[in-house]
Amino acid sequence: MTDVAEETGLVFHPMDQFIVKPLFGDGPVMWYTPTNATLWMLLAVACVVALFVLGTRGRAVIPTRLQSVAEVFYGFIYKMVEDVTGHDGVKYFPWIMTLFLFIFFSNMLALIPMSFSPTSQIAVTAVLGFGVFFAVTIIGFVKNGTHFLGLFWMKDAPMFLRPIIAVIEVISYFVRPVSHSIRLAGNITAGHAVIKVFAAFAGVALIAPASILAITAIYALEVLVAVIQAYVFTILTCVYLKDALHPGH
Repeated sequence: MTDVAEETGLVFHPMDQFIVKPLFGDGPVMWYTPTNATLWMLLAVACVVALFVLGTRGRAVIPTRLQSVAEVFYGFIYKMVEDVTGHDGVKYFPWIMTLFLFIFFSNMLALIPMSFSPTSQIAVTAVLGFGVFFAVTIIGFVKNGTHFLGLFWMKDAPMFLRPIIAVIEVISYFVRPVSHSIRLAGNITAGHAVIKVFAAFAGVALIAPASILAITAIYALEVLVAVIQAYVFTILTCVYLKDALHPGH
């Protein structure tokens, strides 16, 4: 492999961009070590603060551009929460809005060249996914008590099928946080890896034009994926919250 790489000039490692590294020095990464992942997560939080705190501090009747963007985000997520979860779910809107904004800005900032994508790390998305899972489960039991278990018992199904369906529903329920987190990390990782592969081919003169066109097209697709994945994570959270609030429906 080394000889081939030296002959062709193609030496690239598309997965290296996902390595978590210390910001200072080259020592081991401990739980308290500032890393590239924590830096870009902090930048995502800073973007949220800049948009919703600094951008809307004037509360102008005729909104500024930043305030208009913030209001669009607010209205979009609020309507999603209300439509999916019902009026009872509106009080959880700040939590769901925070999830959407963090994922959205993390995804978008990761498209900057030489940046880092926190949402490509399963450790990050697992915390988000399992956080949603435990939160909606606790909400379900607090609000409904043991009636929450009715979510797994299909009263409309024939009696002999109900135990089988219940087992399937329980399994699918506990798979939720895994699929919730892997879906986000997998899609972000795949897109960034493909861009890195095509970027390596851009160094070969004969195929450089085609490679640059491919990078442009994939980059545009990744912008769409960044938005869609934030939306998908958020709307699935709303669906899970609806099941917790109304397990009988």
